[in-house]
Amino acid sequence: MTPDAVKQQMASEVDARAPRLLSVSHQIHETPELCFEEHAAHDLLCTVLEDEGLDVQRSAFDLDTAFVATAGSTGPHVAVICEYDALPEIGHACGHNIIAAAGLGAGLAAAALADKLGGRISIIGTPAEEGGGGKQYLLERGAFDGISAAMMVHPANHELVRMNTIAVEQLEVTYTGRPSHASASPHLGRNALDGAVLGYMNVAALRQHIRPDERIHGVFTRAGDKPNIVPHDAAAEWYIRSPKLDSLAALKERVVACLEAGAAAAGVDIECHRQAPIFADLIDSQVLMDFYARNASSMGRIVREPKSSAAVVGSTDMGNVSYAVPSIHPMIKVAPEHVAIHTPEFAHYAESESGDQAVLDGAKIMAMTVADLWLDPDALNRAADELAQSLQ
Repeated sequence: MTPDAVKQQMASEVDARAPRLLSVSHQIHETPELCFEEHAAHDLLCTVLEDEGLDVQRSAFDLDTAFVATAGSTGPHVAVICEYDALPEIGHACGHNIIAAAGLGAGLAAAALADKLGGRISIIGTPAEEGGGGKQYLLERGAFDGISAAMMVHPANHELVRMNTIAVEQLEVTYTGRPSHASASPHLGRNALDGAVLGYMNVAALRQHIRPDERIHGVFTRAGDKPNIVPHDAAAEWYIRSPKLDSLAALKERVVACLEAGAAAAGVDIECHRQAPIFADLIDSQVLMDFYARNASSMGRIVREPKSSAAVVGSTDMGNVSYAVPSIHPMIKVAPEHVAIHTPEFAHYAESESGDQAVLDGAKIMAMTVADLWLDPDALNRAADELAQSLQ
């Protein structure tokens, strides 16, 4: 088969499964599940894969809602990534239902041709992208061992070959003071909420003196019980983001100093704990991006580079994967440019007609990109060399 014929066959395999893929997308959208709680999505995706005859590991690598399905016995080994967790309150406002269904479709199309083309495919279900860092746990436990390239597609309000990704560390900060009656004996108390508020103010002042491409944001999660009791227990969550892992470490030191100064001023104790694995910045494989861009163009989707750091900025544990395996994380447009991800409006588009089209187009483009990697014997070597140079 010629490369064009192979890609046409890949697209036909996706079309043959279109009703079920769209059903999967809608079912996941209608049942949003948070980090590490994606049991319905896990079971749904695994059932479809098993119905297609793939070898499926449910609850893979000691993560209840992770899975790995494989096909093909020899040749280059490529992974397609599925995500399926949702956000609190606003559900699939990041469109992970589309990511899951598109990854499923690409994986099934590639599996149908794996033996004929001499390639191997893994569909890896990765829980808890929205803060939990499921991919890092899978990396540590060997889920990506032997994988030569990994890819996924993420819905957005732009058609981009990559996203502006920055590294992030998530902190849980607790403050411990001394309770007292706020009216009768306030002098006997030590106000933990004061420590948290002063720390917040310090960070607000720090923001003026950080790089334009760095981000710091936090919320209070505990702030006392009643106004007439001096709060003895307070807590906050902070996200610290910077373009690279080394600059992230330096920024974290400055943020923690701000928080500790607030606690010292209030006379309360403070503890800072990392909530989840650090999310690395994403090293985009140019080799894979070039294949993806050409295949997207053949589907009528013209991808571009982000115009600026403000285009689509975020953090993802796919960055951790990209430090180990040549990877891509392109963005596929499902919503108008004025509708940002992580909004209720975007959640609506994730189950709309444009969201459904992104499922099918994304599946086809990724399946074609898998075919490119299987058919070009040197492509994965070039991608591996490229990654090695990036890590120097």
